[in-house]
Amino acid sequence: MSILLIQQVATIIPVVVLLAVVVFVIFLLGSTVRIVKEYERGVIFRLGRVQGRAKGPGLIFLVPIVDKMVKVQLRTVSTAVPPQEVITRDNVPAKVDAVIYFRVMDPNRSVLEVEDYILATSQISQTTLRSVLGNKDLDDLLTNRETINEELQVIIDGHTEPWGVKVSAVEVKDVVIPQTMQRSMAGQAEAERERRAKIISAEGEYQASERLSQAADRLASPTSLQLRLFQTLSEIASEKNSTIILPVPIDLFEPYLRVHSDNTSSTHSDNGSSKASRVRIGEEEETTAQSSSDGQSVQEKPGPSGVNSPIISTSVEEGTPPSEEEPPTTSSKDVALS
Repeated sequence: MSILLIQQVATIIPVVVLLAVVVFVIFLLGSTVRIVKEYERGVIFRLGRVQGRAKGPGLIFLVPIVDKMVKVQLRTVSTAVPPQEVITRDNVPAKVDAVIYFRVMDPNRSVLEVEDYILATSQISQTTLRSVLGNKDLDDLLTNRETINEELQVIIDGHTEPWGVKVSAVEVKDVVIPQTMQRSMAGQAEAERERRAKIISAEGEYQASERLSQAADRLASPTSLQLRLFQTLSEIASEKNSTIILPVPIDLFEPYLRVHSDNTSSTHSDNGSSKASRVRIGEEEETTAQSSSDGQSVQEKPGPSGVNSPIISTSVEEGTPPSEEEPPTTSSKDVALS
């Protein structure tokens, strides 16, 4: 029995040894051969020292137990910057978040100069975001996004360049301000819109008034007004309206009114002169009659036409009655009137 046991152990030991050798060879091969992808590079440390530039892509052979390789990705990495509490230069609190895009340009420095380049880049982005936006006004933060993004990109890239990391872009995503400030800004925007609307309306009225003034200068003559009136009538008639209310300008009737006023004024002047003549004749008759009854002499008086008319004058002595045969010397009919 013991002999058989010894024989079985003797046969098993070579198999175990063979299996151990195979495993060791596989381990050696696994630690010797590395596959580096196209977007990766391998930084090789041999006994703790970097061996030249980063290797890859493809198959990389390492010395077992002696060499150690660290893979670094060369693709662009996008990292979201958490929302940061910021107080702007005009003392307005706000929450600002951003996103940063960067990639490794020098794999050796990204491994040697910083422990974790992704975490370090994220941290420097947060601090830079707070410091830069704290020196900006709220209006600049809301309107000048491109300028702020460029400034952030330059500052962060200056910090990460010694690490072999290139920051390609920094974008401010969102700016959250208090509700009261949002309402104030909405009121300001509404007032600004109303101001612009009033200015545009006033400008339109001013231009329209200029055009109307030019049109009035062109339509100064009655003929132009009449042509415009006919054109308005034709436009209204084309709409097939049953009732048309059309204001007629007084300028159309001005020539007729002028002729009528001239005729009326001449008629009034003729009537006035005839009435004055009749009144003057009556006054002269009364004067003549009174002088003849008192026996006073009547002198020559200029007539209405400016010609002196002879007046017969008689004298009656007091106490001497006139003879019956002799007719009265003067009467109202004998007075020459013009």
